[in-house]
Amino acid sequence: MTDLQFNRHRRLRGSANLRAMVRETSLHKEDFIYPIFVVEGENVKEEISSMPGVYHYSLDNLGAELDEVVELGIPSVILFGVPNEKDAVGSQAYHDHGITQEAIRFAKERHPDLVVIADTCLCQYTDHGHCGVIENGVILNDETLDLLARTAVSQAKAGADIIAPSNMMDGFVAAIRFGLDQAGFHNIPIMSYAVKYSSAYYGPFREAAHSTPQFGDRKTYQMDPANRLEALREAASDIEEGADYLIVKPALSYLDIVREVRDNYDLPIVAYNVSGEYAMVKAAALNGWVDEKQIVLETLLSMKRAGADIILTYHAKDAARWLEGK
Repeated sequence: MTDLQFNRHRRLRGSANLRAMVRETSLHKEDFIYPIFVVEGENVKEEISSMPGVYHYSLDNLGAELDEVVELGIPSVILFGVPNEKDAVGSQAYHDHGITQEAIRFAKERHPDLVVIADTCLCQYTDHGHCGVIENGVILNDETLDLLARTAVSQAKAGADIIAPSNMMDGFVAAIRFGLDQAGFHNIPIMSYAVKYSSAYYGPFREAAHSTPQFGDRKTYQMDPANRLEALREAASDIEEGADYLIVKPALSYLDIVREVRDNYDLPIVAYNVSGEYAMVKAAALNGWVDEKQIVLETLLSMKRAGADIILTYHAKDAARWLEGK
């Protein structure tokens, strides 16, 4: 045995402090964006059945949730509004007193330093559940762009710090950037859902946002999960059109795409740890099949290791507590 030559990698793993000294990737509460679903009405705090621990909040119950986020040191939330009234063109999405706009105002008045991101789409506002205007069963691209720009401007007027368009129409970043600039919002950044796949992992979100398509699917505008190079083309287009951040959605089954985008572009990369990923972990944890704390932190760490700068996750509050040793 004395003549054997091999590397002793275990020398750097012998204790917790040794491992910490050479740790290449770290997770911090400042990395997180926390999603919140806001509904119309009063005294509403209803758990979403497929997403244990995630709730619909009316504005009168939103304050306590925002307070908790701020107390935990999470720097940002993204607001998803769920209106009572829907129509063919999603007019509540760009109404100056729509539920998302009112939630933005409320959040910024209560916590001015909290970074409030507005999800900018039409799907939860349309009676057909698609992300754009429909004619003869076809989702129209260019006719939708004006409505998206109007939605972004109304959200900026309400006080949103960041606009996050998620609709995947071609040219949506250019249209929104033009609309914001024309309205004087030159300094409002766009966090584009640049790489958004047509994924089965969105199922619980569609329950939460009441946004299930009433016919067909979204495969004509969201990306094919089989495609890698297309992600780079989508990201390049959004950068050219004026995006300030790039979201990859979903995250866990697309970590290779997170790495591809990270290696090719220098904008901040956001990994969206989506509802289906959250629900699977929660279901397994509630059944005692996995250690929730360990698996959540390992999952989020994998997204940072893949190249994400920021993680949009429903686990944010729990993860922030765990990272603080609580």
